[in-house]
Amino acid sequence: MAVKDRLSGNEAVAYAMRQINPDVMPAYPITPSTEIPQYFTAFVANGQVDTEFIPVESEHSAMSACIGSEAAGARTITATSSCGLALMWEVLNVAASDRLPICLALVNRALSGPININCDHSDAMGARNTGWIQVFSENNQEAYDNMVQAYRIAEHPDVMLPIMICQDGFITSHAVENITLLEDEIVKDFVGEYNPEHYLLKDGESIAYGPYAVTNYVMEARRAQMQGLRNAKQVVLDVADEFARISGRQYGFFEEYKMEDADYAMVIIGSAAGTAKDTVDLLRKQGIKAGILKIRLFRPFPAEEIAEALKNVKYLAVMDRTEDFNTNCGPLGAEVKAALYNKGLHPYVLNYCYGLGGRDVTVNSLSSVFSDLMDIDRTGETGETYRYLSVRE
Repeated sequence: MAVKDRLSGNEAVAYAMRQINPDVMPAYPITPSTEIPQYFTAFVANGQVDTEFIPVESEHSAMSACIGSEAAGARTITATSSCGLALMWEVLNVAASDRLPICLALVNRALSGPININCDHSDAMGARNTGWIQVFSENNQEAYDNMVQAYRIAEHPDVMLPIMICQDGFITSHAVENITLLEDEIVKDFVGEYNPEHYLLKDGESIAYGPYAVTNYVMEARRAQMQGLRNAKQVVLDVADEFARISGRQYGFFEEYKMEDADYAMVIIGSAAGTAKDTVDLLRKQGIKAGILKIRLFRPFPAEEIAEALKNVKYLAVMDRTEDFNTNCGPLGAEVKAALYNKGLHPYVLNYCYGLGGRDVTVNSLSSVFSDLMDIDRTGETGETYRYLSVRE
């Protein structure tokens, strides 16, 4: 039977980690992800898991230890945020290129500077091209469910890549919500045991990890790594279908909210999607055909499927909770516009930078985005296509 509880997002992720019972967890604390290893070490101390917890001296060391343990055949997990992820960046690429299915719970927080401990997506987006799978969560339930599914995706023999399970710092990580949990045995059976075909300490194994690659091999290695990401798309859907059978909760690449007849649509990631849905509900009561496309899977980016979901939209706002500093667009804006262009779709598109450093995202602020789209509908003029939301100019 399902277990009803009230948990913060960090508690929910740690709860899923306990049910998974990984072999090794190297970790170093950083706000707002500190609670995840804190809760998990209590499970270790109480004998509820047999995980080897390794307190390290930095986040770089944490990911380096993850690489070592995963290469040796141990299911490995860690957690971090913000500058902790930035300190890992050198070895994030190593983890992906070595095809090591490490799981990282990323609690999104603004990168410095200025120093800020609140939510935006600059940490995850800064690491978007390191070769990791990235899955985002709107709320605590999704953070738990995504963590339960993580290893089934990452460890699939057609994938074998590391995975980040992302949730918004403080907004979900520390907020307490009602949540439905699975029973321990159900999660254990769903995740299964990790039995890699090849690993460093396997008897008789002639394999090396992280070798120097001369010119003759680098491109082929990257191409093989890309194929793992491509394969991950179908695996994500297959795992989601199996998860739905044990939980009753269905996931995909994204969620479409009132998109079936939407003239005005918003593409968004993370916790602000809940506010966006409230905004759409309000607009629908006024007779305005508004809808939301909430991205769950950002890497690999499901471009063709997103273009198909948006093919009938006339006016579109793409919301980036990070600044890409290219003066043209944000990372999500670039991806969505490329996906539309490649399919010959040309709706009017506005790209917004919003919510940096924890700036509040409200129904009023998101309503103003839809008002901007309706202004374009009336005038035919887009004006500035890359805009800031709720900023003092």
